[in-house]
Amino acid sequence: MARKSRGLRFRRYKVAAYQKQALAALQPPDDMTTSEWAERFRILSNNANPGPWRNEKTPYLVGIMDELCNYETEEVIFVKPTQVGGTETILNSIGRIIQQDPAPTMVVYPSDTLGESVKKNRIDPMIKATSELKRRYHESDSSLSELQFDGMYMVIVGSNSPSQLASRPIRNLFLDEVDKYPGASKKESDPISLARERTKTFRNKKIMMTSTPTLKTGHIWKAMEEADEIRHYFVPCPHCGEFIELKWAQIKFPNEEGMTYADRAEFAVYVCQECGAIITDRHKPEMLRLGEWRTVSKQTQFPRKIAFWINTLYSPFVRFSEVARAFLTSKDDPDLFQNFTNSWLAEPWEDTKLKTNADLVLERQTSLPEFTVPKWAKILTAGIDVQETSVYYVIRAWGNYLTSQKITSGQAFNFAEIERIMNLQYAREETGELLVVSLALMDSGDNTDVVYDFCADNADWAMPSKGASHPMDTHFRLSKVNKIDSKAYGMQLVIIDTGKYKDMIAGRMRKKNGTGSWMVHKGCDREYAEQVTAEHKVNVKSGQRTVQQWVLKSTHADNHYLDCEVYAMCAADMLGARTFHLQDVELPPRAETPPKEQAPTPEENWIGQNEGWL
Repeated sequence: MARKSRGLRFRRYKVAAYQKQALAALQPPDDMTTSEWAERFRILSNNANPGPWRNEKTPYLVGIMDELCNYETEEVIFVKPTQVGGTETILNSIGRIIQQDPAPTMVVYPSDTLGESVKKNRIDPMIKATSELKRRYHESDSSLSELQFDGMYMVIVGSNSPSQLASRPIRNLFLDEVDKYPGASKKESDPISLARERTKTFRNKKIMMTSTPTLKTGHIWKAMEEADEIRHYFVPCPHCGEFIELKWAQIKFPNEEGMTYADRAEFAVYVCQECGAIITDRHKPEMLRLGEWRTVSKQTQFPRKIAFWINTLYSPFVRFSEVARAFLTSKDDPDLFQNFTNSWLAEPWEDTKLKTNADLVLERQTSLPEFTVPKWAKILTAGIDVQETSVYYVIRAWGNYLTSQKITSGQAFNFAEIERIMNLQYAREETGELLVVSLALMDSGDNTDVVYDFCADNADWAMPSKGASHPMDTHFRLSKVNKIDSKAYGMQLVIIDTGKYKDMIAGRMRKKNGTGSWMVHKGCDREYAEQVTAEHKVNVKSGQRTVQQWVLKSTHADNHYLDCEVYAMCAADMLGARTFHLQDVELPPRAETPPKEQAPTPEENWIGQNEGWL
């Protein structure tokens, strides 16, 4: 059928269903943010609150989800406690990408096992429950770790699989619970760096990183500190209207004698830091609804990396009394309190009992220059750490009560140089008396055969050593070199509990200079100070137990001088430094006691009475 209009003729044709579908496919998608997409399409199934997604339940997630839609933002960092919706922000972002902006996407979990679990229990149910996603899903072409959709694929990998992280280009990268990722190895970079490399070819890349923090040197806390902009969530006080940030210090509860922790926690309330009015759980939903993200730190006018931080006090699913009870039941147990700090307050844990830092080392400088032996010193020992390309060493003087001072330290590039340094004579202050190293312990972990041969050739002052694989009852024990083809076969090998000596060094480092202190010479360089404090002691999960271990503060930090100091202290221990002070004690002379007169025997009595019997 045709019709005439202004001299033109138009003919109407019937449009088939397949043509309508083709035309619909060519239409650009609706311009929706992630939060708009979630509220319109997302259906929750495996969830405590099944049904359509509602932004009003967790309004603080809206700003985080939508920031990734900002054209100028490349990276979003979310530092969070547990159970506030961090994983849901990733799932909603993935859903919008599949429907609105398909592009190669990778989701990284701490392990392959966790990735498979999340796919099965979170991602698959989301796809099947959301019709728009299900329609675009090519299930028959998908595998356990790679899902195929219209115009894109999504890879699900564990951070423990370097080959998977480095295998394909991606535009959208999601990194979940990054503080549980393993560190870098000698062969591979850390998982986050490997995954980031995959986004280089896309100028419009998007990266999202979420995690509960663990340590200040953990991935998520460092990422937040390096962000261009940091935002916190502020909510209006229902009494004064001032926007406040919910802080743990404002949670108040009674401390009456005889009250149990449960009773005290039940009366917990929040006290507004602006007006002092009491805020209860019933006020929280409205406060969250009216809340807003505000910038608390900004490094540049053109931020590309935006960090968001929030704690459990904002969670609509957790009452103030629950947070208070978690604090009261954990405050006296370091293991539990670390979990409270990380998982409830979303703050990094720091063990201040054995805290060390480079500035503290530099405070331990004395007035004596390098290479000068203090007048109180009785012996010199050394620690030698062998690396693939060089050898680090420390020489330390020891006196009564384990008083010690570093004489010198450095890096040598061959064993001949180490031999020369260890055989040098070091002059004592004032008297000029010359001392040499009495004993040096050399790490035999790297270049084992060379170290054994070196120690065999210098057996009068050098011994091979290695760290124990498990904590020991003693600080060290002596073993034997059992390599039959080695020069050192049968030579003593020192097995060291390095953790115990690190405890001793950290404890003595905190003492002011003087008797019993751990000191360094005048002009000590900062590189040494940084290395000798490169580790700190933290709680680490070991199977079902939590144990305290010395670990690197930063994945790529060098700790060679700390290892040297451990070997030098063990060498002093072997030479009896703990009892040096007893050698100076003068015992009072013993009074001579006359011999006791012994009673005569019966034979002697008989002879005395019968002297004339002969």
